[in-house]
Amino acid sequence: MNYQFEGRSIEATSTGYLVDQDEGSKERAAHIALLDGIELTDRHWDLIDYLRDEYFNNNQNTPNTRAILKAMSEKWSQKLDQKAIYDLFPLDPSKQGGRIAGLPESRRKGGY
Repeated sequence: MNYQFEGRSIEATSTGYLVDQDEGSKERAAHIALLDGIELTDRHWDLIDYLRDEYFNNNQNTPNTRAILKAMSEKWSQKLDQKAIYDLFPLDPSKQGGRIAGLPESRRKGGY
């Protein structure tokens, strides 16, 4: 599978994850999100930035839903439930969010 973006073909796996993480950018993330029917808001970007920071600056960590929920609750200064995070990325905040963020596919099982 490849993404067509700005006249280029961006290589992705059969499940839509970028093959080269250097191909990730905010513009490409917004493009991939729109293909999923998601228009990115500030909260989406907070979650995407968190996932990218964890991956690139924390030994390629891919947080699960519980870790995302805790981090976003702290970031947004409010107690969130799982639904609030799934409202942003309905197919799974860690997996769909990670795919849109340009990260490799997580091999971790389960989201919570």
